[in-house]
Parts: sequence; C-alpha cells; structure tokens
Amino acid sequence: MCRGLSSLPSCCLERVKAIKTRFGNFLQKSEKSYGSVQANKTEKAKSRPSSEEAKKWRQSLDKMLAHKYGLAAFRAFLRSEYSEENIEFWLACEEYRKIRSPAKQASKATKIYLDFIETDAPKEVNIDYETKDFTKNHLLKPSRSSFDVAQSKIYNLMEKDSYARFLRSELYLNLVKQTERITSQSDSNKQSQT
Repeated sequence: MCRGLSSLPSCCLERVKAIKTRFGNFLQKSEKSYGSVQANKTEKAKSRPSSEEAKKWRQSLDKMLAHKYGLAAFRAFLRSEYSEENIEFWLACEEYRKIRSPAKQASKATKIYLDFIETDAPKEVNIDYETKDFTKNHLLKPSRSSFDVAQSKIYNLMEKDSYARFLRSELYLNLVKQTERITSQSDSNKQSQT
C-alpha cells in the first residue's frame, strides 16, 4: 500500500528530490542538444557553397578564404598535408589586427610569436631568419602591423604552393561535383513543383 512521498524518511525524500532534479536537468540538456544538432544541420546547409561559388574559388585564394566553407575545406586540405600551421598563423594574424587594446595586443603578439615564429615553436611556420628577426624586433612595441611581413610571406607560400595543389585535389574536385549535383537536384525539384 503506497502512502505517497510524505511518508518516506527525510533522508530518502532528499534522495528522491535529487534524482528528480537530475532527471529534469537531463531532459532539458537532451532537448537543447537535439535543438543544436538541428541548428547545426541548418547552418551547414546555409554555409555550403553553390557550385558557382565553389568554382569562383579558382579565381583567387582571397575569394576562397572569404567563404566560411572554402576556408574550412582549405584548412582540411592543409591538415592532410601536415601544413595546417600556415592557415592557423594567417588566421591568428587576422584576429590580431582587429585587437584595439594595447595590453591585449601585446599579450596576443607574444602568443603568436611563441606559437608560430620562434625557432622550434610548436606550430613553427616556414619563414626565413630575416623575417623572424624583423618580426621579433617589431614586437618590442607591438602595433597592428607587427606581423604583416611574416603573414604576407606565409600567404604567398600558401598561394603559390598549397592553393594550387588544393585546386587539383580530390577534396576540391569532389566538392565541386557534389555542389553541382545538389544544384541540379534543386533546380529539377523547382521545375517539378511549377
């Protein structure tokens, strides 16, 4: 015969309340994560390039890097070639240039130097000694342009070397084919609806 929760000893009642709270939290988290999965799928579909956009990436590295999906594809390609540090350095420099606070700028400059430029840095980029030395000297008084020379050298390296290989890679060619297929399916669906 069940007499309800009130008849339970207080220690058991506290446990039941704790379990009930945890279960409620679990349900809320499950609902949130399902919603975020759906939102991620929608966001990916929106950021996926059209076949025309993907083809425009052939025009310049800038056009490709300006597109969120192009940047992600190029980064994946560089990762496959074990040279992801180049795009990471370039992106870090882009972020650095946006910093306005002198204290934050100095801190970020030191981090970029230690991560990418210093000899034997964990993600050392391939730049010559003169550029390393020039950059190091500019960090004594950091400014928005402290990394411009080094960033430019890495950009040119990516543009002349990695970017050309990326455009010939299976990753890029498959992406273009896939976007063409999606575009043609979308067009045929629109025609059948009219």
